[in-house]
Amino acid sequence: MGDTIALSVTPAYLVQIGLLAKAPDPSKDIGFLLNKALEKIAFLPFGLLIDQRRWKVFSGQIPPEKYNQTWWDLKLKYQGVAPVVDRSEEDFDPGAKYHVAANVPYMRYFLADILQFQFHRALAHAAGCTEPLHRCSIYGSKEAGKRLNEMLEMGLSRPWPDALEAITGQRQMDATAIRDYFAPLEKWLNEQNQGKPVGW
Repeated sequence: MGDTIALSVTPAYLVQIGLLAKAPDPSKDIGFLLNKALEKIAFLPFGLLIDQRRWKVFSGQIPPEKYNQTWWDLKLKYQGVAPVVDRSEEDFDPGAKYHVAANVPYMRYFLADILQFQFHRALAHAAGCTEPLHRCSIYGSKEAGKRLNEMLEMGLSRPWPDALEAITGQRQMDATAIRDYFAPLEKWLNEQNQGKPVGW
């Protein structure tokens, strides 16, 4: 929820509370969106592979003699990252991530990165924002506050689809809000990468 609220800290919000004299021109948004994408979008493949590997280890799909190799196979598949020096099964690179070594499930972080954008989009619509999604703030909106409060009041008393529906009107997760939020950046990147090889 904190990350959802943080998405409302926009230039317009900073103007409203008196921390900025005027909002920067939208032409300056690409740098902001690129920085935010490096924080949020770049995390998603890593967030997915942590528990994907965990589940495959627990199911026996990954045998002990392939623990390290499969780690790097998944990192290459999802992140395009390879080790800088040769690695073997004598190494245990997944253990460098605390959540792996301490057996802490990681899927909640992955899901939170998706849900915060879905929540933000729903709350921005409730607030009546007509700006691009990355410029929407729910600050001062009674309707957005009402939806947020209805969801938070449930605590753990209701199944998660009920909470999701209270804030978004949907009972299913929807990652399209991420693309909506980063739409100007996606357009800019498509222009920059036109005619260039993309991928690894």
